[in-house]
Amino acid sequence: MSLTQVFGGRGKATELEPLGVIDIGSNSVRLVVYEGAVRAALPIFNEKVLCGLGKAIVSTGRLGDESVERALEALSRFRVIARILKVKNLRVLATAAVREAEDGRSFIQRAERAAGTRIEVLSGEKEAELAACGIRMGFWEANGTAGDLGGGSLELIDINPATISNASTLPLGGLRLIDQTGNKIERALPIVDEAIAKTEWLMSGRGRPFFAVGGTWRALAKLHMVQLNYPLRVMQGYAVSTREMIEFCQFIRRHKKLATMPGMEEVARARREVVPFGALVLERLLEAMAPSEVVLSVYGIREGLLYSLMTRHEQAKDPLLCFCEDYARLRSRSVVHAHELCVWTDALFEGDGPKETPEERRLRYAACLLSDIGWRAHPDYRGEQSLNVIAHAGLSGIDHPGRIFLALAVYHRHVGSDEGASIDALSTRLRAAISKRAQKRARIIGAAVRTAHMLSIGMPGVIDETQLSHEGTTLVLTLPKSYAALDGERLRRRFGVLAALLSREPEIRIAK
Repeated sequence: MSLTQVFGGRGKATELEPLGVIDIGSNSVRLVVYEGAVRAALPIFNEKVLCGLGKAIVSTGRLGDESVERALEALSRFRVIARILKVKNLRVLATAAVREAEDGRSFIQRAERAAGTRIEVLSGEKEAELAACGIRMGFWEANGTAGDLGGGSLELIDINPATISNASTLPLGGLRLIDQTGNKIERALPIVDEAIAKTEWLMSGRGRPFFAVGGTWRALAKLHMVQLNYPLRVMQGYAVSTREMIEFCQFIRRHKKLATMPGMEEVARARREVVPFGALVLERLLEAMAPSEVVLSVYGIREGLLYSLMTRHEQAKDPLLCFCEDYARLRSRSVVHAHELCVWTDALFEGDGPKETPEERRLRYAACLLSDIGWRAHPDYRGEQSLNVIAHAGLSGIDHPGRIFLALAVYHRHVGSDEGASIDALSTRLRAAISKRAQKRARIIGAAVRTAHMLSIGMPGVIDETQLSHEGTTLVLTLPKSYAALDGERLRRRFGVLAALLSREPEIRIAK
């Protein structure tokens, strides 16, 4: 298989055409403009307005006048922004509040004039299907249950790498529950349990991940991170055990002074009152389903729509490796050299070398692709800056331990592999988030890339003429005669570190 097949390169970003998605939800109206309909698309603009269109649907059956005016004002602004960003393809979606309101049709007529384009009112089933596509956009070979909690409804759907099925919509949105119960959370408990009990297929989620989508659940996860003093503030892929999340949800919904809770200041004011109801829904859902864990997703129906517009070939690409290749093209000296590193380091894990799983190989390739993105920084800070960039990058298709592994591997590529020195520079909490095996692999890959750069100086066409091999207890680096002069003290020192990490003796040979 060629490297193009593995990484799915797409060409220069300038070839892409921006695509915009406006999501008219029960709580917020948001515009996201993506650089194009590609596997690792990045948002180039993201803005939301909390309008609360669905806050009185149960009690009045209508969209509130003030909320409607706020939404129309936001749509008018978004229309101009899309024009400024030269968005030719602008898609507008409306969800539970609009499809259920008595005045939903009249709102759509006004909203289409404000937005300057047609608005698609999603059915509950279609909303669930787009949420599932969003999970596929953000996770590699996702297999579990997706739940998208909005202000008006909860969409649930079963997802695996081959199919999506059992799309359901439940009337359990946070704003709806507040309106229905008079903001009395104890009254919401039987409503939530009854709706969940009617969804019999949820038992298929037992022992599989539950992918949590939606702003309320992201706010809940943010509070959880603060309570743990978690070292990252990256929501995508944040995973919590089912029992721990159930206990945290119970703590939140029973808390008498949520306004003073650490981390609540980071939650938008308009969303704070919804958080306890979102915690209740998640708690009861997890109790009924018993999934293996809760995994947060920042990818929802907007990204799902983007995914649905891609070709099957584009959908099949690995989102992590696509992102890393694009980033290497933008930030490193040579994306071709990054590809060469992937192949060159293969030899370390072949034959008598240490074994790696397919997922470890995938992460090694990602680390090689990102290994030179810090080259423009001051040499004294390349490791630290690369660590920070990668740990907080907009990566998808990767969990948090994988993200930290990549950051550490590139850190070691710059500062070396001495474990004692790295402890001084890195948060011990960040290092503790990955296994000892992963930490060791990060040092090995960092040492390998450091060795390669002593030969190639970051340029393509050099290391592919050299060869690594295991010969018993010896790690051999063979150089062609044309590059014999590259052998020297610094190369031998770096290659010696790599060999020691592999429990081998180093030997550099010149080919005859």
